[in-house]
Amino acid sequence: MTHVTVPVMLILSLFPCKILFSTSLASRQPSVVDALGLHNDLRIAKHESSVILFWKNNLTEEETDMYDVKYILSYKFFNSAHERKEELQEKKKIIRLELRSGFSAKVKTRLFEKGTEDLIKESSWTEFTYKAPPVYVQNLSCIIYNISFFNCTWHIKAEAPEDLQVFFSYRHARKDFECQQYIKNARKKNIGCHMKEIYFQPSRKINLNISVRDLRNDSRRQSYYKTCIPQTIEKLNPPVNVSISLENRSIKIHWKPPPTIGSASSKCFVYQVKITDHKPVVVSEEKYEYPFHKPPYKCAAQVRAKKEKCIRNKIWSEWSEPVFIDAEKTVDITLLILTLFCLLIFLVCLLTYACRRHRFLEAMTMPIPQASDSIKTWLATEETHHQKHISMQVEMHSETGLEITEENCDMNVQQQRHLMRSGSEDL
Repeated sequence: MTHVTVPVMLILSLFPCKILFSTSLASRQPSVVDALGLHNDLRIAKHESSVILFWKNNLTEEETDMYDVKYILSYKFFNSAHERKEELQEKKKIIRLELRSGFSAKVKTRLFEKGTEDLIKESSWTEFTYKAPPVYVQNLSCIIYNISFFNCTWHIKAEAPEDLQVFFSYRHARKDFECQQYIKNARKKNIGCHMKEIYFQPSRKINLNISVRDLRNDSRRQSYYKTCIPQTIEKLNPPVNVSISLENRSIKIHWKPPPTIGSASSKCFVYQVKITDHKPVVVSEEKYEYPFHKPPYKCAAQVRAKKEKCIRNKIWSEWSEPVFIDAEKTVDITLLILTLFCLLIFLVCLLTYACRRHRFLEAMTMPIPQASDSIKTWLATEETHHQKHISMQVEMHSETGLEITEENCDMNVQQQRHLMRSGSEDL
């Protein structure tokens, strides 16, 4: 009797598993049962470019009231190595596909003691895979720059149909905006959009819309959506008023934050400072001081910025224009004196060698020869002749002076006689 009872009991114990397995096949969803009897059934509902993933379990009302029920959801998009894991209390999750072609997910149920973190029991993983319709657009990227310029770009896969065209629009602050100017590739497909004079409210989201259409069959269209916050895609301009100085054996750099569409508070920005031949340094203030042992001959500094504290932004601005320290302020005085001293020694050695080579010293110290007798006689004759010539000139000047004086006297006598005659006639 004992030998007959054991096989019967074993056969009867397989019926619940068989029934459960049949239910899973009918629903076309995997269902895993752990030793304690917990299991989940996953379903999906499509909503625009999102998928609503929800599930059911076999918990009784008594178990639900007795324990805290939580769910662990883990999912990973196709062609991505990053796995996302979340702890949920609801039995659903909205997964935004955007431009992704599908995902794989798994869920487990966990029961905790009321008001504590003490785990009572949990189910095994229930896995699910969702494959989306073909997606021909990828790598959507948008950026805001110069406060009011907006650029978005994307790639079209090589296997995309010939008649496919991509259109772009976005919604912000309850208004819809169509693309102003499309960027096209060699196949005349839209691969980007450029817009200008666009002003964003930093606290309002931007809802990007990529619409893929078949130009021959307008009914065949797909739309993909992506949401972002303006400040997270803003590329700042470089910092302004960058200045550099050399004080107390330190290089001091100052600047001002760039204009931005969001908060301009100094606590929102983070900066990178790059000095010639040094690695960039991250600073949170609008100044940087770099001490040195030897002053550099020539030094340039550049600064760039991004937002990281008020809101996280991964996009760095371009580097500012390089600012240089005046070369006169950075010359090493010790090196300059040593260089001049070496140059002076070199010149002295060079002069000494030249003097010995060409016997300049002997020529300078050689005595001056005495003049010969013929030269002395000629010099005396010339001197006598010169004196005679001077005396003759003096005599000639004196005779001329006497003649002029006599003429003047005669003229004076005649004038006096004439005056006397004129006086007597008047009488």
